[in-house]
Amino acid sequence: MKKRVLFINQEMLPYIEESEIAKIGRNLPQGIQQKGKEIRTFMPRFGCINERRNQLHEVIRLSGMNLIIDDNDHPLIIKVASIQAARMQVYFIDNEEFFQRKFGLRDKAGKFFDDNDERAIFYCRGVLETVKKLGWAPDIIHCHGWMNAFVPLYIKKVFSENPIFADSKVIFSVYNTGFEGELDKNFGNKAILDGIDVEDITDLNGPTALEVYKYAAKWSDGIIKGSEKLDPELDEYINSLDKPILEYQNEDSYVEEYNNFYDSVLSDGEEEIED
Repeated sequence: MKKRVLFINQEMLPYIEESEIAKIGRNLPQGIQQKGKEIRTFMPRFGCINERRNQLHEVIRLSGMNLIIDDNDHPLIIKVASIQAARMQVYFIDNEEFFQRKFGLRDKAGKFFDDNDERAIFYCRGVLETVKKLGWAPDIIHCHGWMNAFVPLYIKKVFSENPIFADSKVIFSVYNTGFEGELDKNFGNKAILDGIDVEDITDLNGPTALEVYKYAAKWSDGIIKGSEKLDPELDEYINSLDKPILEYQNEDSYVEEYNNFYDSVLSDGEEEIED
């Protein structure tokens, strides 16, 4: 049976302007699909994405759920588009309040949006709830970008008993792209769901990009260094963790190396079960 890889992207070409994460978000899923694995790919439906040009349309059967964040209800809308050249579908997480503004994570003046913390939480939860509805159980969940920081925690603490995610391994790619300053001080508290204790989010009392990436790495099953140069403190922290790490790979080799890394993390998990 084909192994399944779920890609949770923060950015992805051709929908967002080019960046290190956006390029990998576009090319990696195609490469892994060509290696014989089954894939699903997600990204936020930022308002700068032209729906008509990219032929996005709503998937009614997956939409309609409400997610509560900080006591507020937020309707979850799922859209989908196809990249014909890659024979690949892309699912988009949408919500009028969070993603209809005509920008990504920053406004016209380049200012980071104050509610990016809640947008990130909504995105993480929206992807996992949608995958549950699809009934598609991933072997590997590969996260790209700080917005996905709560996915590893949710898989370990909230969805661990759910048959869709019970055997999933989470791999987190860390990059040298983040944000200045801190997210809202209540970032961790807002993300709490049944199964998560207050102690589980104490590392996020000062949610800088560095702390958010460290937090994601802590809860993941494997870490990939997605940028050639990382913050030295982040690099040192990752190297101190007792878990599989893949060093930075260049453009020519990363699809092959990432694919091998997935297999390695999965085989490690199988050995643990046998023990």
